[in-house]
Amino acid sequence: MNTKTNLLIVSVALITLSSCNQPRNENSQNSEDTTMIKETTDVSATDTGVYFVNLKDGDKLKSPVVIQMGVRGMTVEPAGKVEEGKGHHHIIIDDAFIEKGQVVPMDKTHLHFGKGQTTDTLQLSPGEHTLTLQFANGVHDSYGKEWSKTISITVED
Repeated sequence: MNTKTNLLIVSVALITLSSCNQPRNENSQNSEDTTMIKETTDVSATDTGVYFVNLKDGDKLKSPVVIQMGVRGMTVEPAGKVEEGKGHHHIIIDDAFIEKGQVVPMDKTHLHFGKGQTTDTLQLSPGEHTLTLQFANGVHDSYGKEWSKTISITVED
């Protein structure tokens, strides 16, 4: 086989592998959902960090807004103990990421998912909002900017 044929075979194999390992869409509408993902590492991904599974920057949505949270390179577990490579999600409404090592505040705009939840439903007022997904360890110490993702959304009437 020539070089072009080998390159084509490798490309097709990589595309096939990456499409087989995409995060699963949980389609949950329940704010009490405590679905836990034991291992969310996507072996085909080169990037690590958190991401919104079902939302993207610039989305226009109606409230309530379903949020599905993902992470690559760490494992989701409930709060309580600190284990390397493990933690849980937080959503920060209309504010930025939390510096590494700082405790994520607990208030109406800093939502904690300490049971290991990966899905929630938020009631948001109409208008523009930023949502920051922040990963933190078992005692809510932030993993910093590298483990956060901020998007802007518009909630329509």
